[in-house]
Amino acid sequence: MRWENLTAESAESAASGAAAEHGRAAEPALFDANTVVRTFDTPEFRGITFHEVRARSVLNRVPGASRMPFEWTVNPYRGCTHACVYCFARKTHSYLDLDTGLGFDTQIVVKVNAPEVLRRQLASRRWQGDHVAMGTNVDCYQRAEGRYRLMPGIIGALTEHANPFSILTKGTLILRDLDLLVRAAEVTDVGISVSVGFLDPELWRTVEPGTPAPERRLDVVRTLGEHGIGCGVLMAPVVPFLSDHPDQLRATVRAIAAAGATSVTPLTLHLRPGAREWFMAWLGRHHPHLVRRYERLYAAGAYAPTWYQRRITRQVHDLAREYGIGPARAGLARRIRPAGPAEPETAAEPTQLTLM
Repeated sequence: MRWENLTAESAESAASGAAAEHGRAAEPALFDANTVVRTFDTPEFRGITFHEVRARSVLNRVPGASRMPFEWTVNPYRGCTHACVYCFARKTHSYLDLDTGLGFDTQIVVKVNAPEVLRRQLASRRWQGDHVAMGTNVDCYQRAEGRYRLMPGIIGALTEHANPFSILTKGTLILRDLDLLVRAAEVTDVGISVSVGFLDPELWRTVEPGTPAPERRLDVVRTLGEHGIGCGVLMAPVVPFLSDHPDQLRATVRAIAAAGATSVTPLTLHLRPGAREWFMAWLGRHHPHLVRRYERLYAAGAYAPTWYQRRITRQVHDLAREYGIGPARAGLARRIRPAGPAEPETAAEPTQLTLM
């Protein structure tokens, strides 16, 4: 594996899909050369290999060309046992000489020193206290977090510096850190979003096989709300021809509203290289009659046509208004301090984000 040649900037550029500029001088390696490889023969980790690395940097600047609505990220893991067949981050595994299909699901890179490195970087005079987004590449509350427990230290470091941050997750493990999130919200702005794209149990079992069930994720939304933490839902992805029927959209938005979500933002499935090949192979096995329709719908590239995105966004926003919730403004941390009057939300224009 060429890990010793992978710089922090090139890695983050790969994660966001932006090409690095040519001719740039080499920067320090993202990982130290020594890597510990561990496998565990236990039911929750059977078939999973962990590559334990010591990161030299964990604050990653997102290139300006990226469509991400934030500038800085922290990703303590690479690869994800949630095994979502559509995950756009699959391509990043190829930069580590790892497979973007099954390898992405089973070969997990763990930055075991992430909390201490982050604490050091936040203390630097050069750091300006910008918003830090987590869960934007792979899920920071995937199953590996249950073993490595990196997030408590990361949240603690951000809290110590009163640094605003946000977390996007499909994992119920975030509730383990509920007290830490409440404490962080007392000193800074914290945004929490849970991803729930649909309710269909059969679709969930095949397209997101390593994730908690959609209902359990909505329980997370409900529990956070009960503890004074407003939680938005990314309705992501809406899967063309499989979860986009008006009745399906209505049922999903109704459940999101019933869970007490502060907002719902629909994201239509997009298929970047790496994810596209894996998803289309899955589609051919499970829904072969849809292969040609997908080839036509995504003929122009990674994103569904604008007309389709706008139709889904309009339908979901109409349903959200009907059920008493609204869209979130992209990229802004949601203030979740219990004290003080709530700020009125401003309806966002329909948009297609790229978090999933």
